[in-house]
Amino acid sequence: MDTQVGVEVGGEIRSPAPSPGRKRRAFAWLLAGISVVWAVFRLTGIELTGFGTLLSTGTPYAVLGAVVAVLVAVLSRARWAATLALASVVALSFVVLPRALPSAQPSADGPSLRVLSVNMRFGRADVGSLMALVRSARPDVISVQELSPRAVEGLAAAGLGDLMPYTHLEPHWSAAGSGIYSRFPLAPLAPFAPGEGHRMPYAKIEVPGGPPVELVDVHTVAPLGRDIGLWRDGLRSLPRPEAGTIRILAGDYNATFDHAEFRAVLGHGWVDAADATGKGLITTWPAERRLPPLITIDHVLVDPRVAVGHASVHDVAGTDHRAVFTVLRLPSSAAG
Repeated sequence: MDTQVGVEVGGEIRSPAPSPGRKRRAFAWLLAGISVVWAVFRLTGIELTGFGTLLSTGTPYAVLGAVVAVLVAVLSRARWAATLALASVVALSFVVLPRALPSAQPSADGPSLRVLSVNMRFGRADVGSLMALVRSARPDVISVQELSPRAVEGLAAAGLGDLMPYTHLEPHWSAAGSGIYSRFPLAPLAPFAPGEGHRMPYAKIEVPGGPPVELVDVHTVAPLGRDIGLWRDGLRSLPRPEAGTIRILAGDYNATFDHAEFRAVLGHGWVDAADATGKGLITTWPAERRLPPLITIDHVLVDPRVAVGHASVHDVAGTDHRAVFTVLRLPSSAAG
């Protein structure tokens, strides 16, 4: 019996259209391929500069995408595509899901320290909203990013100085301004950050009944365009854990767990407070929009000898960042 590949119509030969099943299998392979490539880049730590650096922040959502790829492949009867997509689900889950699991805490028998970090969005955050959070959370130390001279005046008029009389402030009209407010006496320490980036005040705080604590108000520039090099320099300049010194790094890192540069910072020994309490997937930016924040770029990193008792995020009117609040238990001594 003869078969024809095409049928001649009006002098033209038309090939049969691809079957719907074939199209579905091709789509399944496309989704599986994207999932595999994403998993390979995330597991190897390879990051493409520019858009690739921004794209990597979507890894928690890539897990969901890989699950969809598995379902599409199964429904399309694309067995090997389903297998590859499932492998991607496992691989990506391995790096994402632990953020939702609390970890064991070190034994710390010193005083507690309550730390609040907030980005004021060019100093435009609503002072009343921020002061309400301060009064309810009762922090001992506040790390403020994007602190403008006008915001300093507004906070002073609202009575922050009565609650937090000790300061190390470096305000600026742009996003570069930052400042530390404290209930306890503090002394500014020598600057360490790249001169072209945002200001990152550094101070030693005298905590009653415990060892002094060095606090860094972190604010690295966003990894956009030519600033990506300065972003890397800012992260690489951060002080490291050190025997004999208790340090806390609190602020806006413009980086997530899915940035290799941020993981390199953690690799020095720092502990992310939200991650330690199983809240590492709670997002902080961009806030004040119809949709919830999408990514987590605000962090409190603590010395591995510090126990994290509580970590939470809070909305502050007028800023696109959620504030991060932590309750820490210090060791009785900085030795070791």
